[in-house]
Amino acid sequence: MKKDFPEKQKKKLIAQRNEILDSLVGRNEQLASLVNTVEAGDDADIASDTIDRTLLNSLGEADQKRLAMIDAAIESINRGTYGICLLCGKPIPEERLEIVPYAALCVNCQAIEERKNR
Repeated sequence: MKKDFPEKQKKKLIAQRNEILDSLVGRNEQLASLVNTVEAGDDADIASDTIDRTLLNSLGEADQKRLAMIDAAIESINRGTYGICLLCGKPIPEERLEIVPYAALCVNCQAIEERKNR
């Protein structure tokens, strides 16, 4: 791995982290708006509001998971272990880290994990 690669990735990770946090703030404002505007309506209105809230919450959960992976990647950069697969201990190629800077597994181990979780 190139010497400056982890620091370059850290900047990219921090930028992604900030985007997620900004997005979550916006969703929380949307959710608060939905809660405040819900009035007794017909069943279709209530169902629509419920779907909107569920969608906002699920998007938030996905971002929260990605945020945790980003934080873990930043911590691994700080520890000097960035780019090492957590399962097999082999280096994760820079090309993969360029695409998914918070990747904790090499392609082979990631494929194995995805098959397990099906």
